[in-house]
Amino acid sequence: MLKLSLERERLSLEEIQFFQEAFLRCARRIILATSLAGSGHPGGSLSSLSMLLVVYALAKIDPKNPRAEDRDRIVISHGHISPGVYSVLCEYGFFPEKPFLFEFRRAGSAFAGHIEQAVPGVEWNTGNLGQGLSAACGMAKALKLKGLPNWVFCFMGDGEQQKGQVIEARRWAVKFGLDNLIVLVDYNKLQIGGKISEVMPQKIGEEILATSWNLIEIDGHDFQQIYSALRQVIQRRVPDPSKPTAILAHTVMGKGISFMENDPKWHGSALPPELAKKALEELGFDPQEFDYLKEERKKYTVSFPHQAHDPLPVEISPADPQLYDVNIKTDCRSAFGKALLNLAIKNNLPDKCPKILGLTCDLEPSVKMTEFRNYSPNAFFESGIQEHHTASVAGALSKEGFLVFFSTFGVFGLDEVYNQLRINSLNRTALKVVCTHLGADVGEDGPTHQCIDYLGLLFSLQDFEIYIPADPNQTDHIIRTIALRSGNVFVGMGRSAVPIVTKEDGTPYFDENYVFTPGKGDWLREGSDAVIISYGNTIPEALKAYEELKRRGLHVSVLNVASIKPFPTEDILRAGRIGRVIVVEDHYVDSGLGTRIASIFALHKLSPQIVLLGHQRPCSSGSPKDLFKLSGIDSEAIVHAVENILHG
Repeated sequence: MLKLSLERERLSLEEIQFFQEAFLRCARRIILATSLAGSGHPGGSLSSLSMLLVVYALAKIDPKNPRAEDRDRIVISHGHISPGVYSVLCEYGFFPEKPFLFEFRRAGSAFAGHIEQAVPGVEWNTGNLGQGLSAACGMAKALKLKGLPNWVFCFMGDGEQQKGQVIEARRWAVKFGLDNLIVLVDYNKLQIGGKISEVMPQKIGEEILATSWNLIEIDGHDFQQIYSALRQVIQRRVPDPSKPTAILAHTVMGKGISFMENDPKWHGSALPPELAKKALEELGFDPQEFDYLKEERKKYTVSFPHQAHDPLPVEISPADPQLYDVNIKTDCRSAFGKALLNLAIKNNLPDKCPKILGLTCDLEPSVKMTEFRNYSPNAFFESGIQEHHTASVAGALSKEGFLVFFSTFGVFGLDEVYNQLRINSLNRTALKVVCTHLGADVGEDGPTHQCIDYLGLLFSLQDFEIYIPADPNQTDHIIRTIALRSGNVFVGMGRSAVPIVTKEDGTPYFDENYVFTPGKGDWLREGSDAVIISYGNTIPEALKAYEELKRRGLHVSVLNVASIKPFPTEDILRAGRIGRVIVVEDHYVDSGLGTRIASIFALHKLSPQIVLLGHQRPCSSGSPKDLFKLSGIDSEAIVHAVENILHG
């Protein structure tokens, strides 16, 4: 593998010759891989190829240890250029050529159509345009926090500059001093729909300067210019060395193959066999190789090992518990804020790299992060009204050995950024998303702010755990628990103050002896006539209903399902065996907990009577009390449902 040094002002003739020859070898792989697969993106791969070759030769990254913590990070935001990336990684010894050529875009292969971390040398799964720069920001900030002198290189397409998240990321990079971030924009001026100037006109260079970045413009196929631009940035010889730098590289789509150049058709289309052979011949290779490899590929079994890409571990000291007395009526979000502060006191030590980070989007007081910010200002990132970027940057930070909390309202932290969380999930991040203001409990803010669809979305994020506390005491237990759990976690809560859940004797149920156990429910009350199952905002209504039913001589159980994933299957089956179940939730019925419970009963061949109480349609503006009544999820409606199921 060629390794460049920045000692010389110019590349040597031997180095330039190497790059020229490597370009041809990699172009051959790009054509073969895409045409053998019958699909792919050769055009952009060829226009980015010269820059890829120079950056991977210059960056501190070792093919023998591609996940070394003190490596430079290389993020490919326009992940469709995977053939170009894989070809360069193959050129530099990260893996043999044959698995790439024969496994590209095949079922079960690491060599996916858009780049994935399963391939050695790949930093971040991308493909949904506009998100890569946010991930690169997270990596660059992580390096800063750790005091590491490494660089982050982020490759981007010109078309994706149209995405709003890109502007969000640029602003964030400047605010948080990411002078270790270099962006290389492949400015070939074409996208799927044709010329970028016609699809969506924009002045990319001017926009970069307007967001206070350094800007360098080069010929993106001139190896000397690429090297000189990178050397200029790394040696801090840019107009403002305290700011990130973008290199706007003028390129040609399909570079190196005459009939592909400047033709948008080849952005996302593989060459058919005869044109592939023609391209190979033009590059100086045997055109018949395509036929040989095509036959060999048919007999080849997908077997290349996927690279592991788990988050870096972080050792967290447990926080001291906070017990809220039964006479205190506060909200769960305040308990979250206090638990977060207590974690910071134990783990974010003075003059040390913080272990716990917090991010929010102009809602610091509402999500109760103020005490955390005051205690650990270097660990708190006010990201403005930029939820898409913040979800992505928080995910990237969570892979770098930090415990990261991203907190905002439910409609912003889940509904608005579902795709960003989905990409985080695919990247196996370890993000803790804490959303407040869930449900119709938001009340007067109205239906645009009433997040009553969150479980349906979260159930589709396969690796996210889901916890919804019943009161401030359980909130404290849950936050302290998830701080010690790896992987992605969602914790949700309402806005309103709620009563402390008590035992029958009037003492706190979730006291100092309580242990929160993922995958286990809480039997708040015991009775054999029926079971009321609920969680979060509607637990107080369920307990009120219990008291009224008891007064009427009916004895029901109340099961709190704070752990929604992992699911408390045994507790749910126990409820089903009682034979009469009422599920109550501040959520859409169709996509909520009740439907999941009904499916569990069916799968286990249980057929209890079951009533699902929840929202049937969007709510209106109004007090939570009135909205709960209108939707039939208040204590009166629960009592009525229990009596109906018992007496018909």
